[in-house]
Amino acid sequence: MRLVARGHWEFAERIGCRAAVVIVAVSPDGRLLLVEQHRVPLRRDVIELPAGLVGDDGDADEPIADAARRELREETGYEAAGVEELMFGPTSAGFSTEVVHFVRATGLRRVADGGGVGHERIRVHEVPLADAAGWLEGRRAAGVLIDPKVYAGVYFATAAPDAARHD
Repeated sequence: MRLVARGHWEFAERIGCRAAVVIVAVSPDGRLLLVEQHRVPLRRDVIELPAGLVGDDGDADEPIADAARRELREETGYEAAGVEELMFGPTSAGFSTEVVHFVRATGLRRVADGGGVGHERIRVHEVPLADAAGWLEGRRAAGVLIDPKVYAGVYFATAAPDAARHD
């Protein structure tokens, strides 16, 4: 990261990757895949959708779908047969140049435990989609922060076209 000043505006710019990817993944039995990890800047645990940086493995031209497959497998232990882009946009337009790509992962198959790589200590949650709102409220009440992108993921998993498709 580097801090940039442009006129009177200061913002952060990522170095070494071109975007971020956020994965909306629902298992064949209707469970939304969420991850929980301690986030040092916040000093709290945070519930998130599986996500990561595009190109952070050294491939500056890494396709969005490849990054999504890699991050999904690393974090949750699931492989996806298909990945489709849902939308993209800024994560915090007044603070950062980062653009996030939301994708839907389909044809999920568990192949490993997940949990992240290296120093990551990710806990995987498989939450019945029908119970997601109540489950998230319970985690929030327990003092865990909920990344707002999770609510967008619930929307994409339930209200978007072909939302019921878990193939």
